[in-house]
Amino acid sequence: MARELTLDETFERLETAIGKLEQEDISLEESFRVYKEGMKLIKSCNEKIDKVEKEVLKLNGDGGLEAF
Repeated sequence: MARELTLDETFERLETAIGKLEQEDISLEESFRVYKEGMKLIKSCNEKIDKVEKEVLKLNGDGGLEAF
């Protein structure tokens, strides 16, 4: 079972994918593959950020949520 990438590792892989897409000699097939991989990485980043945002919220005395 593969371990889950950290947010920093995910950003690094996304930067690598962007670099590949910026190359002039990339084939159309390869660009589609890299694009799909990049979209999965973006989704993963969004999920990780959402999770962290939820963990940062805490309940106040009135039962409402406030920023930590």
